[in-house]
Amino acid sequence: MPRGVGAGRAVEDALREAVRSGRLAAGTRLPGSRTLAADLGLARGTVVGAYTQLVAEGWLTGSPGSGTRVAHVSAPEPCDAGHHAKSAPTERRWRADLRPGRPDFTSFPHRAWTTSVRRVLSRIGAGDLDYGDFEGTATLRASVAAHAARTRGARVTPDAVVITAGFTHGLAVLARTLHGLGVRHAATEDPGLARHRELLTAAGLACEPLRVDEFGADPADLTPQTGAALLTPAHQHPSGVVLSPARRGEFVAWAARCDGFLIEDDYDGEFRYDGRPVGALQALDPERIVLAGSVSKSLAPGLRLGWLVVPPTLRAPVTAAMRENGGGVSVIEQLTLADLVARGDYDRHVRRVRTVYRRRRAELADRVGAITGLRLVGAAAGLHALLPLPSAEHERRLIAAGAYAGLRLHGLHSSDYHHPPDPSAPAALVLGYATPAPHAWGQALDLLGEVLEAEEWRTGARDTRP
Repeated sequence: MPRGVGAGRAVEDALREAVRSGRLAAGTRLPGSRTLAADLGLARGTVVGAYTQLVAEGWLTGSPGSGTRVAHVSAPEPCDAGHHAKSAPTERRWRADLRPGRPDFTSFPHRAWTTSVRRVLSRIGAGDLDYGDFEGTATLRASVAAHAARTRGARVTPDAVVITAGFTHGLAVLARTLHGLGVRHAATEDPGLARHRELLTAAGLACEPLRVDEFGADPADLTPQTGAALLTPAHQHPSGVVLSPARRGEFVAWAARCDGFLIEDDYDGEFRYDGRPVGALQALDPERIVLAGSVSKSLAPGLRLGWLVVPPTLRAPVTAAMRENGGGVSVIEQLTLADLVARGDYDRHVRRVRTVYRRRRAELADRVGAITGLRLVGAAAGLHALLPLPSAEHERRLIAAGAYAGLRLHGLHSSDYHHPPDPSAPAALVLGYATPAPHAWGQALDLLGEVLEAEEWRTGARDTRP
């Protein structure tokens, strides 16, 4: 089947299911064929063909000058007949999504990736398809080493790199490695991602909280039992602060003094909008700091591609843990990413989406400031920003109002960021401005504006530029 036909049918199936399920409501205007084709990385004719077919089937309506809209079709009733008609939408019915930690999936460089896949397949040898090294292919390890040194200032050689199936896989391997070396306590940022604590706990490590303030994680919370600390120094999640120079030095000194290890989660470290990204902490002590990165925020988490830059004393234990864990990443994907980097397409993609995300953050700050008089907090970096709120009740009310309007919102207080849970913790919306597709960003911003305008704000208006 020609590629265009398969892609066209995939577009038809996705749109047909969206209309059938009610995710696309009757009367909704669809993006123009040129816009949608660009978002999906397809030829315009493929999208035009899909639209034409669905108009013929009655799912869509279209006429010259009025665009293409969703037709009025019968939608299935909810399974629960007693469910109130005005309840919050299910996951399939969100009109817009502002959850943090996700890039714009439609920005994925389909054509560049496809070109790299073809190049890899055209020159791959039979031996390359055998079981590979648990550390990853030599080609990608060299590529990651050069990229991390050039863009993050890391001190790294190819033999220090281990390729993983994303950051969480790498953290699980590290946790198992550290436990095998006798570490029993690991410090994690508070607030921080619960998933990371779960992985450390599953490996037998007790998690100790490191309070986060405007200077980042506080090394004063390290205890005599702490053997490792997990940090996001470039852009802390979720607070968005950057670890201060003084505290960077304190953590590095602690690791050297106490024979401990630092795990540097280089969370969206490539996305800084008001200056150059902060260099990797790893460069201060490659003997004690593991630099962990991935393409989850720059490309897509579904690729399951990440890496660890491992100190010499951990290389053999980490490799052993990879082998025992049965871990490994597809050779094709590894070589494809290496080719994408070598041809410069990865850097071009990062520069392009960085420009888009910078503009979105500024638009978000302007809209929020005009309505609430509040300023977004956190460094102008990454894929999310924090909107502080007066109370936890205020946060819950906004999230509920967003759900009612079809806008998916995420709260700081109502999520499991804190350990242990803290009823007095600050409230805020954690706004993921990278998540919506280009054609959906305006609607997401408008929906957020409507939700915020329905609230009472008693603060005076201030400059909202980050």
